[in-house]
Amino acid sequence: MAGEVRRTRGGVAGLVAVLALAGASVASPAAAGGGAGHGGTQKAMDAAVRAGVPGVAAQVKDASSLWFGGSGVGNTKTGQPRSAVDRYRIGSMTKTFVATVLLQLEAEKKLSLDDTVEKWLPGVVSGNGNDGSRITVGQLLNHTSGLFNYVTDPEFLEHGFSTEFLVHRYDTYTLGQLAGIAMKHQPLFAPGAGWSYSNTNYILAGMIIEKVTGRTYAQEIDRRVIKPLGLYATSVPGTSTAVPQPSSRAYSKLSLTPQPSDPVHDITELNPSAAGPAGAMISDSGDLNRFTSALLGGKLLPAAQLKEMTTTVPVSGAPFTGYGLGLMKFELSCGTTVWGHGGNIQGSTSDAVTTADGKHSLAFNFNGDWAGDVQSVVEAEYCPG
Repeated sequence: MAGEVRRTRGGVAGLVAVLALAGASVASPAAAGGGAGHGGTQKAMDAAVRAGVPGVAAQVKDASSLWFGGSGVGNTKTGQPRSAVDRYRIGSMTKTFVATVLLQLEAEKKLSLDDTVEKWLPGVVSGNGNDGSRITVGQLLNHTSGLFNYVTDPEFLEHGFSTEFLVHRYDTYTLGQLAGIAMKHQPLFAPGAGWSYSNTNYILAGMIIEKVTGRTYAQEIDRRVIKPLGLYATSVPGTSTAVPQPSSRAYSKLSLTPQPSDPVHDITELNPSAAGPAGAMISDSGDLNRFTSALLGGKLLPAAQLKEMTTTVPVSGAPFTGYGLGLMKFELSCGTTVWGHGGNIQGSTSDAVTTADGKHSLAFNFNGDWAGDVQSVVEAEYCPG
């Protein structure tokens, strides 16, 4: 359940909604792990805490060193600081893993990006003007399908992004149920006629992986990406409600329009099946850096598939200038271009980006979903001074 238009904050339930910033600071910054050359990044993390984020955990990997950064707290009751090795829910960064698996399957000639959704999932995309025979696998991956974003369904929204979440946090959803929610709504536009971020696309992408391979999307991510790269902190949790240790607590105001006076809820435990292949995964900053570095460095995909992944659709009104296949392109203020993805889910706002050669990677997490400037942390790391 992740997605974003602005980088000034993340959206609970992964909505493409822009939420208000909270003004009060929850905790004073607590700097961690030093390292020359990342002072601006640390300051941007500290500023996020002053803006209301409980805590920030980050790691940077470049050609010659690792840097560990932290600010604020991981537990507002105990005052325990954030750790740079915290595990956290990565939200829509899951999409990059899913797209990588599908592109590997394409390289193995087990499917084509030009295949229709109907070929692999007959009858799933139908009704209310939805037609899977007109949508390709590639259009799912770059969000040009026009399909309604299931997380913005009014009932689903209420269950995930209000205090109703406290009643529904342990609900289990199947991929078919999530796709069915989207099919209750008409498409936003004809396939290929526009661009709109829709988590529905990646629910269907996960279903296609399962149809092509005969294994779950989680099993394919594990055997094709997690195990080969040794991503020991990374997992696809299914319906498991806990975040493995080491980890911090996750907090939300459970409101589309959060106010400084709104209560903050500890929502660490939840059933991530509501996000599935659109945003259910758990990782840490070190693993995410290894993943993005390997991906852009050409270690996970053949050159032809990596080129497809980095061929973008122009995006306006967002901090990323283009969207490829499960990959965002960011053209920063200093002229540097980085690639990666943001990820939002209840209580967690994350980002993982790397340079085009995969040699300078940054990943970080806010353990709150209502405040903080994500883009400023990225800018500070790649455009210092």
